[in-house]
Amino acid sequence: MTSSPRPRVTIKDVAARAGVSKGAVSLAFNHKPGLSEATRDRIFAAARELGWAPSHTARSLAGARVDVVGLAICRPARMLGLEPFYMEFVSGVESVLSERSCSLLLRLVRSPEEEAGLLQAWWQGRHIGGAIVVDLRADDPRVPVVRRLGLPAVAVGHPSLTGGLTSVWTDDTTAVGEAVRYLAALGHRRIARIGGAAALGHSGIRAAAFDAAGRSARLAGAWQVATDFSGEAGARATRTLLTAAPGERPTAIVYDNDIMAVAGLAVAAEMGLRVPADVSLLAWDDSQLCRLTHPTLSAMSHDVHGFGAEVARTLFEVITGEGPDSRPARTPVLVPRGSTAPPKV
Repeated sequence: MTSSPRPRVTIKDVAARAGVSKGAVSLAFNHKPGLSEATRDRIFAAARELGWAPSHTARSLAGARVDVVGLAICRPARMLGLEPFYMEFVSGVESVLSERSCSLLLRLVRSPEEEAGLLQAWWQGRHIGGAIVVDLRADDPRVPVVRRLGLPAVAVGHPSLTGGLTSVWTDDTTAVGEAVRYLAALGHRRIARIGGAAALGHSGIRAAAFDAAGRSARLAGAWQVATDFSGEAGARATRTLLTAAPGERPTAIVYDNDIMAVAGLAVAAEMGLRVPADVSLLAWDDSQLCRLTHPTLSAMSHDVHGFGAEVARTLFEVITGEGPDSRPARTPVLVPRGSTAPPKV
């Protein structure tokens, strides 16, 4: 026996579930005044329970503007406050949003799965007009949710990770190769990389690029250690690498962010090793931190503020239907400073 099709959920059903009028539902989803926060929350909860959201046609007829862009980051709050990359990235995004009288809705989450649910709630609740998705992973659970919702979004990551979403990314393969070739040209034959979490897509790309560059340079030793990007983890990894016997430890270390590189500099001093005479250190991103240390830190310099601005501009192109292609941002460039030199003979 064939069951009858399930009736389509309407705004009337949402109003009935929430115990309000259809007009109140419209006010809530169009962010209009006249409702208490408790009533708005009840309406959004009813809509989520019923799986209802305003149609794209209704949104267009209502003349909806993009007032808010969503960004969720899977980082502990304390670490995010210390990490120069995201502070610079957000400032770049904000520089574009402010030109358009648009606000950024920033939330910290514990997992990509939690973020996927959050993006759905934001979009169906009409809290955002678009989203920026960062820290892509292989088979990322956020990608199918964004595509199913029709949520205008830009993914910050290589196209191999973004499932067809419009993306902006940096060419990490080229940058890692340049870092290894530079250190090898100085004479280093044992080089280590202290990277981010192995599950992150860009960490995987950098790890593969480091292995390939090491083979090409015919290094005598190449080590890679995965961390959580924190200074504490960077210090632990550095200490482990440098406690090996002098002929078995790296003479140069590449770090995936500047916080870990600064921590590594402190560990070298703690162990009585001179930088760069005993070990060379090379950071990633090149924030002001790299220029305040002694010696100053060599870095793969990346215009993170400009990167954030480019991502925001691309998102507005997606929202307005201009159909932008995915595109790379400027590749990080090597800036040699006082922390790198030829190894001791």
